[in-house]
Amino acid sequence: MSTFVLLHGAYQGGWIWQPVVRRLEQLGHIVYAPSLDGCGERSSHIRPGITVESHANEVAQLMFYEDLHDATLVGTSTGGMVLARAAELAKPRVGRVVFADALALMDGEALPDIVQRPTAVDTEIDTGPPREDVENRLFAELDPQMKAWAVARYTMHPISVMRDPVELASFWNSQWEAKVIWCKRSANPPEAHQRRAAQALNAKWYELDTGHYPMLSEPDALIKMILD
Repeated sequence: MSTFVLLHGAYQGGWIWQPVVRRLEQLGHIVYAPSLDGCGERSSHIRPGITVESHANEVAQLMFYEDLHDATLVGTSTGGMVLARAAELAKPRVGRVVFADALALMDGEALPDIVQRPTAVDTEIDTGPPREDVENRLFAELDPQMKAWAVARYTMHPISVMRDPVELASFWNSQWEAKVIWCKRSANPPEAHQRRAAQALNAKWYELDTGHYPMLSEPDALIKMILD
C-alpha cells in the first residue's frame, strides 16, 4: 500500500483526478487529490496573492497534518511547478516524484518562458482561455461524455501562478526517485522541456500516446506507469 498526493494543473481542481483516485483506492492505496486555493470548488475564493509558493505550502501543510511519509507526489501541467516547491518544503515526507505531462521549471523561470497561451483572457486576479477554446482545444480529444463533464468543471486560474517566476533553492540539486511521463499528443509542455527534467532528475522516462489529460483519457495506462 502506498500514499499518493495528486496535484492538478491550471483551470482544474482535484476533480480531474477522480478516475485515477477511484482506481488507486480500489487497489488499496491512500490517495489525496486536493483542490488548491482558488481552484475547482474553491474558485469562489480566488483573490490576489495566490502563487506557486502558497499552493506548495498548502500541499506541505496537508502532508504534515495528515502525517504522511514516503508519499508519492504526482503533478500534471502547472501542478508540476507546485510539486517541485512542495517537495522542497516537505522533503522528509516525500518518497517519489512523478511529473505527468507536467511543467518542471528551473529556479527563476516562469511559465511564459516555456508555454505561450495565445487565447488567455486575463483579469487582475485570474486567467484562462475562453470556454470555446476549452471545448475545442483543451478537452477536444476526450469522448463526448467525459468532455462535457470536464468542460462543466473548468475554472479560471490564479494569475500569479501563471506569470511569476518560481523559487526553487534546492529541488534540482537534491536526489529524488523520479519519473517523467510525456503525453505524445500534447503540444505543451514541449517534449524538450520534459526531457530536460528527466535528464536533470535522472528520472525514468515514459511515453503515453494520448493528450494533455491522461488522467481522463487513459487512466489505467497512467496508473500503470505511476506504479511501475
